[in-house]
Amino acid sequence: MARKVDEALTEGKHLLVQAGTGTGKSLAYLVPAIKHALDSEKPIIVSTATLALQSQIVSRDVPRLLETLGPELPREVDIALLKGRNNYVCKYKLGGGYPDEEDTLFGIEEAGGAKPSFNEGPNSHLGREVVRLREWAEETETGDRDEVTPSVSDKAWRQVSVSSMECLGAQACPMADECFTERARAHASEADVVVTNHAMLAVSAFEGLAVLPDFDAVIIDEAHELQDRVTSAVTKPLSSSAVSHAAAAARKHLKSTVKSLKDAGLALEKATIGVPTGLLPRGLNEEMAAAVAAVRDAAKVALAESKPEPGAPVDGGRQTARSELAQLVELADRLLGAHHEREVVWAARPGQFEPGRGYVVPGDDTPAVLMVAPLSVAGQLREGLFDGHTVVLTSATLALGAKFEPVAGDLGLMGAGAPEWEAIDVGSPFDYPAQGMLYVARQLPPPGRGLSDAALDEIEALIKASGGAALALFSSRRAAEEAAEALRKRVDVPILCQGDASIPELVRTFAADEETCLFGTMTLWQGVDVPGPNCRLVIIDRIPFPRPDDPLSTARTRDINQRGGNGFMAVSAQHAAVRLAQGAGRLIRSVGDRGVVAILDSRMVSKGYGGFLKDTLPPLWPTTDRATVLGALGRLSQAPAAT
Repeated sequence: MARKVDEALTEGKHLLVQAGTGTGKSLAYLVPAIKHALDSEKPIIVSTATLALQSQIVSRDVPRLLETLGPELPREVDIALLKGRNNYVCKYKLGGGYPDEEDTLFGIEEAGGAKPSFNEGPNSHLGREVVRLREWAEETETGDRDEVTPSVSDKAWRQVSVSSMECLGAQACPMADECFTERARAHASEADVVVTNHAMLAVSAFEGLAVLPDFDAVIIDEAHELQDRVTSAVTKPLSSSAVSHAAAAARKHLKSTVKSLKDAGLALEKATIGVPTGLLPRGLNEEMAAAVAAVRDAAKVALAESKPEPGAPVDGGRQTARSELAQLVELADRLLGAHHEREVVWAARPGQFEPGRGYVVPGDDTPAVLMVAPLSVAGQLREGLFDGHTVVLTSATLALGAKFEPVAGDLGLMGAGAPEWEAIDVGSPFDYPAQGMLYVARQLPPPGRGLSDAALDEIEALIKASGGAALALFSSRRAAEEAAEALRKRVDVPILCQGDASIPELVRTFAADEETCLFGTMTLWQGVDVPGPNCRLVIIDRIPFPRPDDPLSTARTRDINQRGGNGFMAVSAQHAAVRLAQGAGRLIRSVGDRGVVAILDSRMVSKGYGGFLKDTLPPLWPTTDRATVLGALGRLSQAPAAT
């Protein structure tokens, strides 16, 4: 892999590389990246889907690599980590340059409605978190949220950070010289290698904003996530509450009143009450379109009126208000645009997570949020990313059914005018059939809406046979919590569940004990690296198809069907195959690992698409015999740890 990446960077050609999970992909691209960065005036970008892999590269892989390569290098190599602006604390906001959130930080108000000051001491959990963040901000060198230990809530972090649109900009902000984001960007502009994430790459490619330093080459790790991460970055919501919030923020910065904007928000609320959630294949109805147009027109007027006078003092509140108004205009234009054949519009009612119940979604009697997303990001990626740059994409799941073309097509590398590219599967050093089993619980009924009693019995039997050390991956947060609650009463080993603590803390605890089990959802399906006997059993509750009511998947499936393709295989089966392979890849992480991947979904052997899904998995020894698997797990639990 290192040789092929070196060749691609030297010759300036696009490359897709598949390499098995746990085989050292990051080292295989970092070595040639460093070599070429030392000879180039521009940095090489390394982009990941997850902050966890970013952290692994910067804190573990790069230091070990540079320690080894140091004597062979002509000079020191500078590696920079660059994230989105809202990942860094804002010193201007800390100094009072922006208005407070509407909610009081301390849960009470003084007589007359005045909020208590920080000097009087917080008396709410949120207030205590903000005080801790303020103290941390005085000591941190980077201002990076990931350094805050223990972690804080999103609501607390919003009190000390700003989005890119809320930011005053380096030219206007009085504290630009001390800005953590500007420092990170300055470091990145002078670095040899810049480690960032797919969302930043999307902003650079789609919006043309200079969030990344000028570069000639980019290496995209976790490339199987690129399409979804880019799509997510450009998927936007418009709601009546957002309009009301923007009106409240803009009120004191306008020459006239915000009545027209408030009225437009009320019209949008009325138009979206009773609208069923899901895809709007014909776009907005007449009432919704009129309300969205009113929002756009009122926001445009407010945006013009809120423009600061020349020489006016810097005002963070004005900038926040203007950013919200600008977003309303942009979203309304997209929703009303004439290109709905390439945009997907749907109505949603985001639920709130309630422990023990999962995400509870309000009924149709509440206003809907209007969502808009591109049907495909292939064209934009071709123009904004592949045109003018050398791109290397790598993952353990790029070749689906032994073919690279499906993923390449999603990313803009197929069809008329597509750039040339090369692909290679470098395989894996692991002896999968000898090291692990792939068990499909054929005797279980096909999964329904929740976990069946039979599935819980199967999980219990597997964990007892293994003596713990199980990573159980579920399709929903509710399923993970219900399974954890049930199994804690049935087995004698510790069971951790996603939500009990931060993901890094949970993984560290799981990795440190040979009996502890960890239950979780999609976050844990990739990025968990626990070699050795402490992860000898991976349980997957069902094939991870997208939700049948997912609007974007539905729209993409229909589009492919209308063009004569097989929408189910191209969208749902492909989605499931990638995630299934990533989940199964948590088991074998080193040449000494042994264990079982257990899939509790009989459709893997009873449905025609099961063969396609199996072909994307590591080639573990397959079986549907329960007694064989339980016996193997029992022997593994008694075996001494491999050295």
